[in-house]
Amino acid sequence: MIQRILHLTLLIIFLPSCGSFASPPPPTLAPTRLVIPSPSSTPPPTETPFPTITPTPLPSVERVLIVSFDGLRPDAIAAANMVNLLSLMQNGAFTLSAQTIMPSLTLPSHASMLAGTCPAKHIVRWNEYVPQNGFALGVDIFDLAHAAGMRTVMVVGKEKLRQVTEPASTDYFDFVDRTDKIEDSTTVLRLALAQINTGFGLMFVHFADSDIEGHKNGWMSRAQLEVYGREDKGLGLLIQALKDKGMYESTMIIVTSDHGGHETTHGTDLPEDMTIPWIISGPRIAPGKLSTQVYTMDTAATAAFALGLPLPPEWDGTPVFEAFGMPVDEFGNSGC
Repeated sequence: MIQRILHLTLLIIFLPSCGSFASPPPPTLAPTRLVIPSPSSTPPPTETPFPTITPTPLPSVERVLIVSFDGLRPDAIAAANMVNLLSLMQNGAFTLSAQTIMPSLTLPSHASMLAGTCPAKHIVRWNEYVPQNGFALGVDIFDLAHAAGMRTVMVVGKEKLRQVTEPASTDYFDFVDRTDKIEDSTTVLRLALAQINTGFGLMFVHFADSDIEGHKNGWMSRAQLEVYGREDKGLGLLIQALKDKGMYESTMIIVTSDHGGHETTHGTDLPEDMTIPWIISGPRIAPGKLSTQVYTMDTAATAAFALGLPLPPEWDGTPVFEAFGMPVDEFGNSGC
């Protein structure tokens, strides 16, 4: 009995000390506070802006100057050393195989050049000044430009070219005609230079003396080539006047002819009579030799296109789109 009491006593003594051998409780960790930033406090992602591409505007055509060297065969340009015309060819678009109409005569050919139609439509088949015959039929380039409010000018070397368009469509018309055997007090060049100083929207200048010389001494004769050389200097003065007036960069220049010639005549369907040069230079022109077959009626259509004028549906001519760097019109006109 005493032994049992002794055991109980020892148990009571040692029992509290057992707790000192127990594993200490794990440390208590303070709770972590998760901070989520509000949307307003987060800067938006920075976008890299794309570069702004500003297209270069195409230069505008404010006016068109058409120059006709009467009777100019393409091979006469180099033979006469027409340096100003050669410079336009180098900087512009050109062809030396353009074609005129039959009959390859001055008045009918200029009527087709500026009226945009074949003789069957404009009905000008005569080649003398015959006032009672009236004027070329249809809407011509001067009609279009004048109706659009442009100042229109014709300075010509033969009075008969008055019959290409009605007087109401030209703000200024004058001529110097050596064929009438009257000694004129001025020249085509002086008249044309004065009109550049006045200003214009559409201007036609016609140099005629080389054709007169061809009838006298023959086509490609030394006498004729010398006249072409002098007339080319006149072209150079027209260009310089445009530059002096600050007009050159906005002027489209078309240089061409009404017909060629052989021996001392023209008017036939021979290649020498029918083949003419056609050169265009100025704003928007893609330089180079043209592959397009150009006809004299295309002159009016190209001038209208350059000036933003409507093309009459009855015109036989079409704009020479290739000269503007545009696709070649495979369905262009096929002549008269």
